[in-house]
Amino acid sequence: MRDAYLIGAAQTDFGAFPDESYRSLFREAYEAAVDTVPATVRPADVDEVYVGMLSVGGRQIGLSAPAVAEHAGLSGVPCTRLENACAASGYAIRDAVQAVKSGMADVVVAGGTEIMNDVSSETLPYWLGVSGEMEWERMAGTTFAGVYAQIASAHMAEYGTTREQLSNVAVKSHRHGAMNPHAHLGFECSIEDAENAQTVAHPLTLYHCCPTTDGAAVTIVASEDVAEEYTDEPIRIAGAGAASDAVGLFQRDSYTGLPAARAAADRAYEMAGVGPADIDVAEVHDCFSIAEIVAYEDLRFCERGEGGRLAEEGGTGLGGRIPVNTSGGLKSKGHPIGATGAGQAVELFKQLRGEAGERQVEDAERGLAHNVGGSGGAASVHVFEAPGVDA
Repeated sequence: MRDAYLIGAAQTDFGAFPDESYRSLFREAYEAAVDTVPATVRPADVDEVYVGMLSVGGRQIGLSAPAVAEHAGLSGVPCTRLENACAASGYAIRDAVQAVKSGMADVVVAGGTEIMNDVSSETLPYWLGVSGEMEWERMAGTTFAGVYAQIASAHMAEYGTTREQLSNVAVKSHRHGAMNPHAHLGFECSIEDAENAQTVAHPLTLYHCCPTTDGAAVTIVASEDVAEEYTDEPIRIAGAGAASDAVGLFQRDSYTGLPAARAAADRAYEMAGVGPADIDVAEVHDCFSIAEIVAYEDLRFCERGEGGRLAEEGGTGLGGRIPVNTSGGLKSKGHPIGATGAGQAVELFKQLRGEAGERQVEDAERGLAHNVGGSGGAASVHVFEAPGVDA
């Protein structure tokens, strides 16, 4: 099969934008992504559009992909909305890779968009709840914070992970996010801030939880046959893995890992022909601080049960053994559900082209994106390679 390359990628600011719509944000991100491509990408060049999106406050669920494509000047192009909860645009990128590798398309736009701040605080938990197990968890009153609090409690009981280690993750992510002009919460915080913040769902405090965010992110994927017509610096998508699992936490044998993420990582590593030790920088799905610690372990950056210690020792900060979430992650950069996976690819696109500014990882050659839907019912993992890395 043909190789697939990332030739362009960009995002809007992530935050709360009451004067924007899901369409206007996607268009802004698409136009910014086109601007990152040295040669012009014309609408006539685009063979497919994949849009990750949960919904817009429960509105415009059907045909939202044609709506954003038309608004971006891509009317007439085949387009599909991907809904896999928070992993929606990770799967959009995966579908783009498959379309290119199969020979069905040469240039594909894959991204996501979400407006999350146009519903009331009373409605928001129920809207977000559709991404979880509805009959036995959500309808019984369990929130996502509650689900991840159960994961955190189980991890603490089984491995001795501490609340301070959860706070180490938050402090690191805010430190990185303070260097990212697109971040929703672009400020630093201290261990004391995280420890003393209001409890959301024990043991998680406010600083252990990501914000609800508006925003969009877009990538442009091209085949090996045409990539160099657009840029001299194409980023090879060396590995693409995905997997699914039971939606409900109660249906699993263990709460301390996400089997879907682990399987997706194994498939991505195998396709890329690399292992976790070959990854120089990673963007992982840290909707809650415990999710990032579990991700370290599922991606095999450390042994099972060692994630908290890895965070505590600074191994995932800039300058550490494996810098994670240099963008600030979902915790600081923000979590506009449909745009989150594509936003991770945007950060890695910058890192692997040496364009990440003061948060640049020195000599970064391989980056990994880990995108999780809900509490692990779906997951995607991609491995990206910088120009010039031997395939």
